[in-house]
Amino acid sequence: MRRPFAPRAEPRLIRARVGVFGYFATSGFVMGCWAAGLPAMDDRLRLGPGRLGTALLVIAFGALVSMLFVGRLSDRFTSRVVTRIAGPVSGMALLGPVLAPSYVTLVIFAAVYGVTVGFLEVAMNVNSVEVESRYGRPIVSAFHGLWSAGGAAGGALTSGLAHLRVGSQIILIAAIVVAVASFVYFGRMLMPPPETHTAASTAEGSTGLSLRWGIVLILGILAFSGHISEGAAIDWASVHAHRVLLVPLDNAPIAYTVFGTAMTLVRLAGDPIRGRLGPARTLLTAGACATVGYAVVLASPLAGSIAFGVACAGWMLTGIGLATVVPVVMSAVGSFGGAVGKALSTVTAFSSTGMLVGPAVIGHLAQATSLPVALVVPATLAAVVAVIGPFAIRALRAVPARAAAVEAAAAP
Repeated sequence: MRRPFAPRAEPRLIRARVGVFGYFATSGFVMGCWAAGLPAMDDRLRLGPGRLGTALLVIAFGALVSMLFVGRLSDRFTSRVVTRIAGPVSGMALLGPVLAPSYVTLVIFAAVYGVTVGFLEVAMNVNSVEVESRYGRPIVSAFHGLWSAGGAAGGALTSGLAHLRVGSQIILIAAIVVAVASFVYFGRMLMPPPETHTAASTAEGSTGLSLRWGIVLILGILAFSGHISEGAAIDWASVHAHRVLLVPLDNAPIAYTVFGTAMTLVRLAGDPIRGRLGPARTLLTAGACATVGYAVVLASPLAGSIAFGVACAGWMLTGIGLATVVPVVMSAVGSFGGAVGKALSTVTAFSSTGMLVGPAVIGHLAQATSLPVALVVPATLAAVVAVIGPFAIRALRAVPARAAAVEAAAAP
């Protein structure tokens, strides 16, 4: 599974890579603008935390439902076709929630938007691993890094324009127009899989099919674990700083900023690391680093006057570790070859469930016990990545070898 660095790719592959970069960055930008505009929408429609939370859950549910079957469409019609359609449609679908005049219409449009988000997430991830497979070296991590960077840029732009008294709806409508144009532009660069792959994949023997899906399930659990640990840091790092370490509200967000910055930078630079270590050792190192990071955070109250600095160091280690988990898992699915859309749908659904459900579960557990006790859960799941990640990669590597052995034994 370790991939040596390949010579410079041919121009059409470079163009395809730029197209995927553009899709990930644009998707992150839209999400960043949407997230930064939520307080204004909450105020405009007088939603309150409960109804706003319901609208967000409807988006998540719509996305998860569509993720379960969009991979089949990607396998049948190619990820390029589905991605090129899903990008602009997802951008235009966001106009519904942005312009919704009431809570009821918001929920309806939120469901539609969620479905389009699920289509886009799976399709562009399938296309990204197909491009990586043809590139011959790791490139997926940087795509996810661009998504994070796009989200940060979108949030910062929305916040900056809001301070200049530009209306939230105007900002989001302008962002949607830019995003749709960007999706159309970069969509022209996307590269379809080889024409010979579909028939070959379909004709593939059933030997090891159940094993393959057993491995996909394990990879889904890895993505689920990684995203619960990531979501816990995103939603609870600043809260931990304020409630547990008694850091003032103005300074508490630094904890999340340290985590997010470390994660983004490592994702942008993570592909050469994975290329040298290989996916198995990368998951082992990533899980171990994140586990140590959480341990440092949990031990930070013992550091007295420097507790906040120690906690920030822990969140930095956590971000460094978790940065490569999901990209490596996605790439591992793609490295198997053939039509991977259905498998990637399953892994993406697991991954998104962890990101969406995990922080809420940790919140309820913290309510019943304490936040430090609740954060033991993502720390444990980070350790799970370190333990079962290498096993999953080795099992995936063994499937082609076993299939080849069976074919050799069956040959006359």
